[in-house]
Amino acid sequence: MAIIKPFKGIRPPKEYVERVESRPYDVLDSDEARAEAGDNEMSLYRITKPEINFPEGTSEYDPRVYEKAAENFQMFQDKGWLVQDDKEQYYIYAQTMNGKTQYGLVVCAHCDDYAKGVIKKHELTRRDKEEDRMKHVRVNNANVEPVFFAYPDNTVLNELLMRYAATQPEYDFIAPIDGFRHQFWCVTDDADIALITEEFRKMPSLYIADGHHRSAAAALVGAEKQKQNPNHRGDEEYNYFMAVCFQASQLTILDYNRVVKDLNGLTSEQFLDALKKNFEVEDKGTDIYKPAKLHEFSLYLDGHWYALNAKEGTYDNSDPIGVLDVDISSRLILDEILQISDLRSSNRIDFVGGLRGLGELKRRVDSGEMRAALALYPVSMQQIMDIADSGKIMPPKATWFEPKLRSGLVIHKLV
Repeated sequence: MAIIKPFKGIRPPKEYVERVESRPYDVLDSDEARAEAGDNEMSLYRITKPEINFPEGTSEYDPRVYEKAAENFQMFQDKGWLVQDDKEQYYIYAQTMNGKTQYGLVVCAHCDDYAKGVIKKHELTRRDKEEDRMKHVRVNNANVEPVFFAYPDNTVLNELLMRYAATQPEYDFIAPIDGFRHQFWCVTDDADIALITEEFRKMPSLYIADGHHRSAAAALVGAEKQKQNPNHRGDEEYNYFMAVCFQASQLTILDYNRVVKDLNGLTSEQFLDALKKNFEVEDKGTDIYKPAKLHEFSLYLDGHWYALNAKEGTYDNSDPIGVLDVDISSRLILDEILQISDLRSSNRIDFVGGLRGLGELKRRVDSGEMRAALALYPVSMQQIMDIADSGKIMPPKATWFEPKLRSGLVIHKLV
């Protein structure tokens, strides 16, 4: 069963929310954060990307940077830009993209559930990124940004969400960068709080959709604090970390595409011939061509788009990993032909989230920066859940969720 609890969120007063809120720390670099924050002293980037408070070129891993995050977090509270709620409660966070709205419950999940596998992951984490987020959690003694969970569809919770959606939200704004609508409600009614807690208790699993490093870091800090407290009881706030939980069927997963710098010494003709071993290759001309189904890929090379359809026998429908298009393309194109075997470290490949569109792939190849591009059909949420349930791990760079969670709407303090 999934253990969750309400919490006393720290959040901006309504009149400040649009000055405080920001994109997640990991979707932009330091220069972009510095430009977006500008002269806005209330920008959450001053806590989540605190290197922007220092001269350009300052490492985001400099100890002074973490200390500045904590200093600014306290300053935001002292100035009333962030205020803690008086009562433990849940929150509802809705995002609307392209006319589609998804409703999430903001809860505190239990660190032990992560350790025991009740909270299931589908990606590997890197220790250096875990350590970075652990330092950020430690120094602030808070989960400043939430992780992103999915849960199996639940009629009872959906009815509650729709009931709140019909009321006036606490926050309601259009984000300046993504152009999507973000709404936020507070769930303070004791009966509703008990209902949410009970419905989650019935769930055998929760699934990390996005935020594997933040989840791991939060759980590790929670475990550290348990060991450091000789009077540990198990109900302390540090045993929990903040997550936004969405019904699986509401989530939108976009394609996560690849661009490569070279063809491993092959000419274009040799590369296309090599592809024919495992794919049916069809020239689609110069108009952008998007994959229409599983096991179909779109290749952009020398100004032409090609449809690549994986041949029977090149994938295993009974294997939750082997059936994935990210696995097929990694094995049969990137590794076998191009000899790009480590997607995490190779400097010969880059990745482009589907929100940018296939036009971005074309642009990067036409500019000469890249030699070819490969577009994939999106992974489904059911595939992710099947892989997590099987205990297996997806290949790197397999999923791209949109819209991204905005940060700064609510923060969870570990004390």
